[in-house]
Amino acid sequence: MASQIYLGQVMHQRFFPMQYQFRYGVISLRVDIDAIEQEAGQLKSLSLNRFNLFSLNYADYGARQTDQAWRVWADQLLAEYGLPEPAFRIELVCFPRFMNITFNPLAMWYAYNASGEMIATIAEVSNTFGQWHHYVLTDGGQPLADKVKAQARKVFHVSPFIGMDCLYQFRFNKPGEHYKMGIYQTENNQSVLTTTQVAQAMPLSDQNLVKAAIKFPFNTVKVLWMIHWWALKIWVKGGTFHKTPKQQEDIDYSHSEMKLC
Repeated sequence: MASQIYLGQVMHQRFFPMQYQFRYGVISLRVDIDAIEQEAGQLKSLSLNRFNLFSLNYADYGARQTDQAWRVWADQLLAEYGLPEPAFRIELVCFPRFMNITFNPLAMWYAYNASGEMIATIAEVSNTFGQWHHYVLTDGGQPLADKVKAQARKVFHVSPFIGMDCLYQFRFNKPGEHYKMGIYQTENNQSVLTTTQVAQAMPLSDQNLVKAAIKFPFNTVKVLWMIHWWALKIWVKGGTFHKTPKQQEDIDYSHSEMKLC
């Protein structure tokens, strides 16, 4: 199948106002958004837009509309940011629903031309308040390197214990048999938070999906638990609480540009 399973590890390292580091194993899917409907129809353990052991839903990513395929949304957004023609292929790397439970702090979209060169990316950042934001990189449709360095000003409220005057440095490789992704967040040129994900690909099959579920059970619950546990520890230790900016309180979805650096 064109889509794959990624088994790997996420690392969070915080530098301010308190220092900590933790790691946890995760299951991700590398999804060919044009092929996944047919692929899911051939599997017993993965479904599209309906309950299963693992599932993917249009309502969880992109424009998050149950009646709109991801391709329609992705083509429109990438064109808005200067991609001259629709990508030949688009992949989504994300945490799937497990037993209908889902939360993705970060999902990544990768667009390719007919030669297989990466030409655009979208970093989809979600917070625990039900809001999400897309940081979009196209470089006018020019092929990107297999190893990309990009940056974006933080314009979307995520952690209540980190302010808005921050810069994101994105580091990622073209997805393949190995997956590497990192976001390095700074505030006033001081490191605040580093998040990385590394993974190894395996074929998308029922056998491998069941193995992944046994190896990393309740994947999403673990992610949510770790986020809230460390937020509680920061709050107890006196971390400054930042409310959602007023201009974002009534906005569920937004997007902005990411640039090469």
